[in-house]
Amino acid sequence: MPQVGVIMGSSSDESVVQETVNILEQMKIDYEVRVMSAHRTPDKVREYALQARERGIQVLIAAAGGSAALGGTLAAWTTLPVIGIPLASSELKGMDALLATAQMPPGIPVACMAVGAWGARNAAYYAAEILGLHDEQVRQAYEDYRRELRER
Repeated sequence: MPQVGVIMGSSSDESVVQETVNILEQMKIDYEVRVMSAHRTPDKVREYALQARERGIQVLIAAAGGSAALGGTLAAWTTLPVIGIPLASSELKGMDALLATAQMPPGIPVACMAVGAWGARNAAYYAAEILGLHDEQVRQAYEDYRRELRER
């Protein structure tokens, strides 16, 4: 059963989202990946967010560029933690997505990672930190990773 739902706004975002997936796999965190758009398929996003908790998902990761409404739309429909990955998909090179993800209204938070691949990796690590609060295996995997970083 997936613990993390990874949602991207477009299939063209797949190469960056693969960075997230790689880390989740290294940490042995169960996940699922979906493509849905806050603008093109808003009903699909709403249904996904409303059903995520009952399906066992504990954290949502939303990767989107441009107006980056995906993270906020998910957060509007669920109280699960939402982690946003702003993507550089427009002429503004991700600054628009960064600001849209970071500037959520009070009460509907979305954790905002860095633009692009660094943010995609950190989204998975942040999900591991959240899951590790109640999942000993995930906590240990993340702590092992951090220890390896220090030793390098």
